[in-house]
Amino acid sequence: MLPSGKPDYSRVVRCPCTRKELDDERHSRFIQYSNLGSLTRLMFENLEPLGKSGNPANQAKFKAACEAAREFAANPAGWLVLGGASGSGKTHLAAAIANERIAQGHPAYYISVPDLLDRLRTSFTADSEVPYDEFFEQVRNAPLLVLDDLGAQSATAWAKEKLDQLLTARFNGELPTVVVAITPLEQMDERLKTRLTDPRLCRVYILEEEHQASEYGWGPEFKLQQGMTFVNFKRRNNLSLEQQDNLDEAYRVAFDFAKNPEGWLVFMGQTGCGKTHLAAAIVNYRYEAGKPALFIVVPEFLDHLRSTFSPDSKVSYDDVFESVKTAPLLVLDDFGEQSTTPWANEKMYQMLNYRYNGRLPTVVTTRYSFDELLGEVPDAISSRLVDSQTSVPFNIMAPDYRGDRRAGKKRSSSRGKTTRYR
Repeated sequence: MLPSGKPDYSRVVRCPCTRKELDDERHSRFIQYSNLGSLTRLMFENLEPLGKSGNPANQAKFKAACEAAREFAANPAGWLVLGGASGSGKTHLAAAIANERIAQGHPAYYISVPDLLDRLRTSFTADSEVPYDEFFEQVRNAPLLVLDDLGAQSATAWAKEKLDQLLTARFNGELPTVVVAITPLEQMDERLKTRLTDPRLCRVYILEEEHQASEYGWGPEFKLQQGMTFVNFKRRNNLSLEQQDNLDEAYRVAFDFAKNPEGWLVFMGQTGCGKTHLAAAIVNYRYEAGKPALFIVVPEFLDHLRSTFSPDSKVSYDDVFESVKTAPLLVLDDFGEQSTTPWANEKMYQMLNYRYNGRLPTVVTTRYSFDELLGEVPDAISSRLVDSQTSVPFNIMAPDYRGDRRAGKKRSSSRGKTTRYR
């Protein structure tokens, strides 16, 4: 408007709808430029604020790194170096920074170091879409560069030279850079370590050290379960959207339970769907936090309980049964695979009833469906497993991750009510 109040027809004002179209187009260009691919889903909003570790010291480290990442995304300056154990959340934080910058309308470029070197090699070929000089210049001068998996590259002289050229150029130019290191900084080449730890430009955050064994440990028969953590519970590419959403929700339920075990959690689903991994991850999380937990496989527990009646047994029946019955947190794996003798039913009822009345945190995994729990398990036991005031039954819809359908069908068709629950 002019001072007189009349419209100023000499000015060109962009239509709001056109501005939105241009903003959307710009955002799409930035996404394409970013090279993030599927990592566009990794945002600050879907990040665990304290990470996936149950160790309070590691949680504090992750929180500090997360706060630094948010600050860097708001105002990229210098270098942010993220290190720590595999699966501790380094890549999520780095990708979240890039995604946040793009959401704010700024470009960011992501690439892993091995991919960077591979693309540089292929750029020498005659059929390369982008010449070597053009691609190297693009990465070297990116407004914000995220370099993932530093330390995973081959250690050839050529690779070292190219990486040194890139990092030296960005270091001297003080260009905003996020570096995710998978090798401890102290084990890196001296020249590279000097760049990454220079306090004038770099801020270094170690998210999680490889944790030491807890005073609460696994027995030698549980070597497989000892490696089942929330960190290495992988997404599966062969699932439908409904199945993946269901498995993501199962993960969230298990993780929340691990942080604050209350009541009972019953995971139902076929063999290989992930229920044992999640149950073992809960125990491993508690061990990391220095908290007591006990993982037992139900059929093996009952066999062990029977063996205590032998004169040669080195432990008493009372000691074994009491340790399971009173465990501060108990995981009962493979419930329903045990024999259904009157003795076995009696022991299971005594143990479950004690924990039910004492409101002791308990996790149960079973191949039963909810209806089968009600129809095939003795009422005295099933009523406690499905009590909505105490228990959270969760059916995992994912199929066997090994793709073994025939074994599942054979088990289902040979179900017997006189020898086993299932």
